[in-house]
Amino acid sequence: MAEFPDDLSLALHLADAADAVSLPRFGAADLTVTAKPDLTPVSDADLAVERAIRALIAEHRPSDAIVGEEFGSAGDEGGRRWVLDPIDGTKNFVRGVPVWATLIALFDGPDVVVGVVSAPALVRRWWASAGGGAYSRFNEREPQRLRVSGVADLADASLSYSESAEWRAVGLSDEFDALCRACWRTRAYGDFYSYMLVAEGAVDAATEPDLNLWDVAALIPIVTEAGGRLTAIDGHPSGGTVRSALATNGLVHDQVVTLLNG
Repeated sequence: MAEFPDDLSLALHLADAADAVSLPRFGAADLTVTAKPDLTPVSDADLAVERAIRALIAEHRPSDAIVGEEFGSAGDEGGRRWVLDPIDGTKNFVRGVPVWATLIALFDGPDVVVGVVSAPALVRRWWASAGGGAYSRFNEREPQRLRVSGVADLADASLSYSESAEWRAVGLSDEFDALCRACWRTRAYGDFYSYMLVAEGAVDAATEPDLNLWDVAALIPIVTEAGGRLTAIDGHPSGGTVRSALATNGLVHDQVVTLLNG
């Protein structure tokens, strides 16, 4: 049995296992898709990926708790806990759009100490550990250290988001429209990808008003280790029970918070 004394090494191994399950199912003619109680889709790939990751965590870190989108919580969540989104971007996955990823995070108490985002259909992976920097890899190239942009004014900034309808649903459509008007460029790259573009310095801000823990946990160390900030849209810490996210290069963060909070 392989040993992984380093948590980041194990997280990357978990991502390898996830990719081995998810990528062959992408575009599969026999893919099975059903609706969850909240009417969001879940595919057989979502379920299989989370099962595979859970089995490996049970093998290599049997005392750690697990929180996953598809199978809920197991273990004592007060200490070390892995937070899993087997396929972030399931709607893209089932429609053949390659922008989807497996998100893997490790909490140690209240802090996220490891984050991995693996997008095999894009041949991309991003990862970070607390104090260890943030990195990305494209295909078989050497990993590149990530650094956020130096844009300091919203008038020069590029904003990425998910769906404008989400802002209407939470009663913040006017505030979101004001943010869009204040920015140089807006694009809905969506889901995990918006936040990875912030970490890479390709986008200066990304935000969503309604998220779950597994949607945001893995993103936190990657953005922050790249020199950015990731909070809730009101500027308070994101993660835990907070259900929104705002990631920026840090320089435009307060400007965005002001616009989104009237």
